[in-house]
Amino acid sequence: MIHTTTQAARCFRQGALFALVLTLCIPAFAEQKGLLETIHKHKFLTSTMADNGDVNPYAVIVAPVSAGVIEQGDVLVDNFNNISNLQGTGTTIMRYRPSTKETKLFAQVPQKLAECPGGVGLSTAMTMLKSGWVIVGSTPSTDGTTRTKGDGCLLVFDANGHHVATWAGAAINGPWGSMATIDHGDSATLFISMAGFGVQSPDVLDPATHYPVIAHQATVLRFNLTIPEGKPPVLQSQTVIGDGYSQRADLANFLLGPTGLALGTDDTLYVTDGLDNEITAISNASTRSGSGGKGELVTKDGLLSWPLGMIMTAQGHLIVCNGKNGQAVEIDPVAKKQIYAHWLNANQAQSPPGNGNLFGIALAPDGKSFYYVEDDINSLRIATP
Repeated sequence: MIHTTTQAARCFRQGALFALVLTLCIPAFAEQKGLLETIHKHKFLTSTMADNGDVNPYAVIVAPVSAGVIEQGDVLVDNFNNISNLQGTGTTIMRYRPSTKETKLFAQVPQKLAECPGGVGLSTAMTMLKSGWVIVGSTPSTDGTTRTKGDGCLLVFDANGHHVATWAGAAINGPWGSMATIDHGDSATLFISMAGFGVQSPDVLDPATHYPVIAHQATVLRFNLTIPEGKPPVLQSQTVIGDGYSQRADLANFLLGPTGLALGTDDTLYVTDGLDNEITAISNASTRSGSGGKGELVTKDGLLSWPLGMIMTAQGHLIVCNGKNGQAVEIDPVAKKQIYAHWLNANQAQSPPGNGNLFGIALAPDGKSFYYVEDDINSLRIATP
């Protein structure tokens, strides 16, 4: 054996263990930069199609508690399209139970719901509280495009899947992105992107780009809730803490707007802006009294390719799904560095591979794995070490 360094020779002469040799002698190979580098397996778990034909899975969340028909660790997935594949018309939430591999319908509401302006089309905005309540956003349409887009609403379900409350109002327009949540049990704070303001029909084109007109009116809305014992959450206040994000209509994707939200331990809220291909950060998210605009730029372009759903890892890194290819990208938001890209979906039927197939993502309870959906085959999958 030829030793290329004095350090390596000394290690071997001392009879160091192989693992120690790797750690001390070749640190560049032993250093783990993040979670994605440890992912080696991708497993199909279940179809997300509902019995009524709903397709196009969007939101993915993991139940934090057992309540009603939900068991802690269950995965909830909602559908954005109906059986005719019209976007903004999905009305179902599916429940997958990892312990038994059982998939069942958790909740369903009528597509035409009077309390929700424009009807129902369940979006990526979904959360479950420790008190058992499930809250999901609706960004509806009647023809599958933004020509008929309604303002939408937020729907509240109990832990048995019964619709118990609807929140709508002037500040709610196109609840779109994955929710970030602070949950104290008897109170909670939700952060949701609103991507519907100023979005026109996909037929209205910018003469300079020949694409639908971009509006810089998307917001991040903070909801402060109180949760009375045994009663649905009560919406106490709403505050716009971010604004100026880009959004526009899109025939293939309904609309493009800020989609991923993740909250750091220092109260910084991170937001993906797909059209501008960047991630920004809003400081003091839970306490600020006004808008921080788009926030501070964290990272832009590089490995990002229309960033969508996003999670925060136990290490404090961000993992974001690309919309224009089938990759997930890991980012160190403090260092403002993109670390690693990993293929989740390499379907060659799209160009680039996996284009349009990823959306929602959720960290698994073990902190080492994550769930994600594949829109091309309407499935829930898990990525594991």
